[in-house]
Amino acid sequence: MFVAKVTGSVVSTQKVDTMVGQKLLVVEPYRLEPSARNELVTTGRTFIAVDTLGAGVGDMVLITQGSSARFTPETNKLPIDCVIIGIVDTVHIEKNNVYKRQ
Repeated sequence: MFVAKVTGSVVSTQKVDTMVGQKLLVVEPYRLEPSARNELVTTGRTFIAVDTLGAGVGDMVLITQGSSARFTPETNKLPIDCVIIGIVDTVHIEKNNVYKRQ
């Protein structure tokens, strides 16, 4: 699993039947800043994730990738490799609050 920020959305009017009705979001994984360890910073990568929870742009989310993305009841028949499995409220590292949902 990874913590990621939702940075956008994807609209696709032509897709395979199993993907019709699936909300697609652009997510950018974040990591702990290595030296001070008091903030989350971008990894510089982006992915397209299926959203079954109602996340929106600006939300920090939990994502899973690869075959694990198809382990939820909502995604077990979808041809995907990235899914949002949670919306993050807070992240604490070594007694520091490095993220709090607004």
